[in-house]
Amino acid sequence: MKIAHNYYVYIVECCDKSYYTGVTNNIERRLWEHNNYNNALAYTFKRRPVILKYCQRFQDITQAIAWEKQIKGWSRKKKEALFSEAGRRLSDLQSPHQQITRLRQAQTDSMLTERNHLKKSAI
Repeated sequence: MKIAHNYYVYIVECCDKSYYTGVTNNIERRLWEHNNYNNALAYTFKRRPVILKYCQRFQDITQAIAWEKQIKGWSRKKKEALFSEAGRRLSDLQSPHQQITRLRQAQTDSMLTERNHLKKSAI
């Protein structure tokens, strides 16, 4: 039996309004690291705090890395279209596979938002 793995491609907005795109197997841990680790050489170190703007789950690391590389090649405007409510028109530029991926991302975003609300209400 094959074990399913989860990998996440994400975009964070730094305090200087720049964006950082990365891939991880644990999005919550990675966000904590961006905001708490003391690696002065890291891009986000002097740009904290960072805020999660986009997160897409993959089960195949190869697909996750390919998506990360594709996003890294995008303009700022296209990245913002990916995660902004007003920019949902990006789907016009996407293949049917990418449109399905965006629908799945909306579900993931909804679940992450719900989980965050539950955590806050439990505190």
